[in-house]
Amino acid sequence: MKRIKIILFFSLLLSANAFGQNLKVAVAANLQSLIKVLGADFQKKTGIVIEPIVGPSGNLVAQVRNGAPFDLFLSADMSFPETLFKEGFSTKKPVVYAQGSLIICSNQNVGFENWERLLLTDRIKKIALANPAIAPYGKAATEVLKQKGILGNVKSKIVTGESISQVNTYITTGVADVGFTTQSLVKDPANKTKLYWLIIDPKTYSPIDQGMVLLKHAAANADAEKFYQYILSPAAKAIFKDYGYHVQ
Repeated sequence: MKRIKIILFFSLLLSANAFGQNLKVAVAANLQSLIKVLGADFQKKTGIVIEPIVGPSGNLVAQVRNGAPFDLFLSADMSFPETLFKEGFSTKKPVVYAQGSLIICSNQNVGFENWERLLLTDRIKKIALANPAIAPYGKAATEVLKQKGILGNVKSKIVTGESISQVNTYITTGVADVGFTTQSLVKDPANKTKLYWLIIDPKTYSPIDQGMVLLKHAAANADAEKFYQYILSPAAKAIFKDYGYHVQ
């Protein structure tokens, strides 16, 4: 009986240590589908399982500031990771892991040849975009509408999603007639909805440089560095390309 108790004690101890070493990765909402593919490939190569926490980049930053035990942060921009670095939440400067591509998209064949004029017509009643305060793709979409000089004209039509994932739901279900989102939506094999889309001229918005930062919580977790290096590896870059991202 005493031996059994000892075995149980050490089994629980090992389980607790394993649980404590879970690799927690905060992931921008635009990577919601992609992180599953990356995680599966990483696990296949290393045996390490990641635990993704998906949300708008701004919300994830707030969680880090409030003590969330994240090991890495994959943002949809560089400004949020740089802010965390400046505030002392990381000892390692953030790096760009991919560059995003903004598209205008619909589940209807509305015709995007002159999308600026289309948005002004009565045919388009709802335009979805992510909250620009916390979602970089929403910020980029707002920049585009301003650059085209139509933001004021279409403001009453805008339906704001808390994340790009919510915007994607608005688009695929037809809640919104059109929406601004990431190209990864139409490149995702898991998406079975027929979609019509057009790449927005990248000259009309600031580059969407997506940044990654290793957080201080990862100091005692060697697996975090392995995943960090994996994201910058040729294998991960090939997956990003498949989903419509640009990589160096």
